[in-house]
Amino acid sequence: MMKGTPWASAPGDNRTHVQYDRRDDEPPSVAVATALASFHGEDVTAGSTQLYQYIDPDALDDLFESTLGGTERSMGMVRFEADDATVVVGPERVHVYATR
Repeated sequence: MMKGTPWASAPGDNRTHVQYDRRDDEPPSVAVATALASFHGEDVTAGSTQLYQYIDPDALDDLFESTLGGTERSMGMVRFEADDATVVVGPERVHVYATR
């Protein structure tokens, strides 16, 4: 799968799951916004979900930045709910699931 491309779990699944593989140069907050827009079937620039209402985008980006010593953070996840979705952010990808 090409990085930076959303993936829905199956055609016609009403977007119950979207996976977004983050590009190396893409901040996690941008990847989350893109994944949420894809989940809702919207353009990311016109997305109805305002990320800052649910999580601090700058803090999210900082969590996945390299350490002061330059070591990549290859582990860890952040999970939160935004509107009707559960968002799980990892170092390389974002998953958005329908909240049931």
